[in-house]
Amino acid sequence: MDSLTQVVLGSSVAALAVPERHRRAALVAGGILGTLPDLDVLWFGLAGSDAVTRVTWHRGPSHSLPVLAVAGWLLWLWLKRRSALVGAAPRRWLWAIWLALLTHPLLDAFTVYGTQLLWPLPMPPVMWSSIFIIDPVYTLPLLSGVVLAWRLSPGRSGDGPDAARRSRSARRWLVIGLSVSSLYLAWGVAAKYRVDRIAEQSLAVMGLRDAPRFSTPLPFNTLLWRVVVMAPDGYWIGDRSLIADRGRMRFTFQSSDTRTLARLAATAGPQLRRLLWFTHGFVGARPQRRDDGEPRLILSDLRMGLEPDYVFRYDVAGRDAEGRWIAAPEIVRVPASRDRMTGLAWAWRRLLGREARL
Repeated sequence: MDSLTQVVLGSSVAALAVPERHRRAALVAGGILGTLPDLDVLWFGLAGSDAVTRVTWHRGPSHSLPVLAVAGWLLWLWLKRRSALVGAAPRRWLWAIWLALLTHPLLDAFTVYGTQLLWPLPMPPVMWSSIFIIDPVYTLPLLSGVVLAWRLSPGRSGDGPDAARRSRSARRWLVIGLSVSSLYLAWGVAAKYRVDRIAEQSLAVMGLRDAPRFSTPLPFNTLLWRVVVMAPDGYWIGDRSLIADRGRMRFTFQSSDTRTLARLAATAGPQLRRLLWFTHGFVGARPQRRDDGEPRLILSDLRMGLEPDYVFRYDVAGRDAEGRWIAAPEIVRVPASRDRMTGLAWAWRRLLGREARL
C-alpha cells in the first residue's frame, strides 16, 4: 500500500497498544515504524540496482514477518534501556512496536504486487489481491482517527480536568477508524470471492476452469474487478462491475509468445527466471519495435495496468542475424506510454456500466 496508508495504520495500532499518557508518542513512533519496511530501497541499495533486482527484492527481507519480529524485539530491548516511556510500560510498547511493523507487510499482502512474508523461504510472494495499492476508502477512516486522536490525546503532564474524557474520545476515534478500515478490507475479500465464483462459472463453459488465473480490483475501488486467465498461447481478460454487470462474465483473448518466453527462461540467465517467479508467471510477451526500428520482445507483468500498456514492462530479448530471439544481456524496464488519466476515465465509465464489457 501507499506510504500514507502505512503511516496511519502504524500510528493507529501503536497508539491503541500503549497507555493513554503515551498515546501521542505512539502516534509518531507507530507512523515511523509503519513506513520503515518500505525504506528497503535505501537500506539495500535497490534504488541504484538493475530493474529485476529493484522490483523483486522490494517487499522482500524488510517485509518478512520473521525478520520484522526479531528486528522489533531488538529495537524494543534497545529502547527499554534508553526511553523512559518504553521503560515505564515495556510490554505494551513491545506490542506497539510489533503491531506497527508487522501490519505493514500483512496489509501489503492484500495487494496484487506480492509480499515475501516468509523470506528467506523461497516461496513466491503472497498476493491476496483484494485491494488496490491506493484506496482512499481504506485510508481515510484511519487518517481521520489518527488526526482526531492526536488533537484529543492529553500530553504526559495531563490536559486539564477533562483529560480523561478526551483520552477516551481519542481511543474511541482510533477504534472507529481501524474498525471501518478493517471492515472495508473484509468487504474486499468478500467481493473478490464473489467475482472469482462468477468467473469460474464462465470459464468452466470455456473449458478453462482449471487454468491459472488471478483477480484484482482496478484502481481506487473494490467494485470493479479484472480477471486474467493464462492459456498456452496467450491469456484471457475479463472485467466485472459489481454495480452494473449481470449474467455471465465475458472474456477476450490476447496472444502472447509463450513458447519463446519458455525457451528463454530455460536458457537465459537468472534474471528472467526470477522475474517469472516474482510474477507467478502472470506475464505476456509480445514483439515491439524500438524507436530505432530494432525488434524487441517485451514482457508485461499482467497484474498491474490495463491492456495493452502495463505498469511493469521489460525488454527481455532481441533478434539475432538469423531472426531468432536471443536473451538480452540485461533486462531493462520499458516505460509505460499510456496516459494514466485515460485509463482511470475508462475504469469509471466501466464501473457505472457506461462502457461495453470485454
